[in-house]
Amino acid sequence: MASIEMLKKRLEVKQTQLDEAYNAYTALLKGGVKSYAIGSRNLTRFDLPALEDTIAKLENEVEIIEGQIAGKKPRKAFGVVPRDI
Repeated sequence: MASIEMLKKRLEVKQTQLDEAYNAYTALLKGGVKSYAIGSRNLTRFDLPALEDTIAKLENEVEIIEGQIAGKKPRKAFGVVPRDI
């Protein structure tokens, strides 16, 4: 597991990216712009679903990193198959 300092740096970067994604989404929704750039990616008005996916992914990553800083273990998914014995 990464150190707390490294996790805080990752969290800061992800939160900055999330803020930029929120700004891009708002600008595209208002119709003030036809396209928006985030880093090396260029998005147009028709890329709203892709931007929504990016925002959801970043929100999930921020939540995971905050949990790691708080000392929580990462979530694990598993399935249960009921059987009649």
